[in-house]
Amino acid sequence: MAFRFELLKTDPSGARLGRLHTAHGIVETPAFMPVGTAGTVKGLTQQMLEELGAEILLANTYHLFLRPGHERIRQMGGLHRFMSWSRAILTDSGGYQVFSLADLRAVHEEGVRFRSHLDGQEQFLTPERAVEIQVALGSDIAMVLDECVALPAERTRVAEAARRTLAWARRAQQHFARVADPERQALFAIVQGGTDATLRRENAAALVALDFPGYAIGGLAVGEPHELTCAMTSVVTEQLPADRPRYLMGVGKPEHLLEYVTRGVDMMDCVLPSRNARNGQLFTRQGRLQIKNAEFITDQRPLDEACACMVCRRYTRAYLRHLFVSGEILAATLNTYHNLYFYLEAMRRIRQAIAEGTVAHLASEFQRMAGGVS
Repeated sequence: MAFRFELLKTDPSGARLGRLHTAHGIVETPAFMPVGTAGTVKGLTQQMLEELGAEILLANTYHLFLRPGHERIRQMGGLHRFMSWSRAILTDSGGYQVFSLADLRAVHEEGVRFRSHLDGQEQFLTPERAVEIQVALGSDIAMVLDECVALPAERTRVAEAARRTLAWARRAQQHFARVADPERQALFAIVQGGTDATLRRENAAALVALDFPGYAIGGLAVGEPHELTCAMTSVVTEQLPADRPRYLMGVGKPEHLLEYVTRGVDMMDCVLPSRNARNGQLFTRQGRLQIKNAEFITDQRPLDEACACMVCRRYTRAYLRHLFVSGEILAATLNTYHNLYFYLEAMRRIRQAIAEGTVAHLASEFQRMAGGVS
C-alpha cells in the first residue's frame, strides 16, 4: 500500500482527525508514538505494545546504525522482521542524537562528522547516508537529516542551521527518489528556525515548495517555555498544506497533548512515559504520582481509579511501591505499561472528542494532569 494521509475532519479548535495509510497498517491520528530507541520500548514486549493499541513506534537511526548496524538488519529482513513488529515504524534521521554530541562532532556543508558514544570510532553522516540507513531499516516513515541548534542561540546561527536543513532536505529527497521504494516508505522533511517566527515561516515555505509527503517540526521542546513551543508550532502549521501529516518532534507532557493537537499537530513522540515510569513517576488524571513516597506503603487503591489498564485493574499502589523501592524488574514493566496506556488512551479520547465535536470539554481535564496527587 502506498503511503497516504487521509484528513477526515478539522475541528473549529484546529484539531484534526485523520488516518495515515502505511505498508504496515493504518495509523489513526492524532497519534502518539512510543519511543523504541534501539528497536525496543524499554520494559515492554511487542505483545504488550499490541495490547496497548500502539499503531506506530519510533525507532532511532543513530543507535541502530551503531549497533547492531543497518546492513545487518537489512540482511535479517528489515527492522519490522528483526524486532517482530508488524505495525508501522517511523525512524528519525539520527540528527538530534548526533547534534547532542557537542564535544564529539563537527558540522560541514557535506554532513556531520562525529565519534560514536560507544567506542569513539569516527563516523560521517550525510543526508544521503541517513536516507540509505533508513531504507535498509525499512521503516514506513523516514526523516531527512536536519541540523538542530541548542537554544538560546544567535539568530545568525539559527538561520545558518535552517538554511543547511533546507539544503540537506533537497539532497535527501533527491537521493530517496533514487534508492527507495515509494510504495513502501515515505520521507518527511523537518522545519527548523528556532524560536524565530520569521525563520520558521521561511523554512516551512521553502520545504513545502519541495512537496514532501509529510512535515515535521523540529528543534522545539528543548528548554524554551511551553508557551513559546506552542506559538512556534502554530507559526509552522499555518504554513503547512492541510493534506499532509504534521509531526511535532519530542513532545510532550500529558497535560500538553491536547494543546499541540489544537494547533494542528497529527503526530507526537516523547520518552516521558517510559523514562518517567522507570524513575517511579506515574501519570493519572489527577496529576503525577511518585510511587516511592512513603504515603503509599499501605495504600490499597489502584494508581488511577479512572484507568482501565491491566495494572490499575490488578495491582495496588502499595504493591507497586514495594516493587519500585525493592528494585524489582517488574516495577519498570508495570509502570511503563500504565504510563503508555495513559498516553495512548488520552489520544483515543482526543480523537473521539474531535469526531464528536467536544474538544473544548476536554481542556480542563487535561489541565488537571499537571498537578501532583497523593
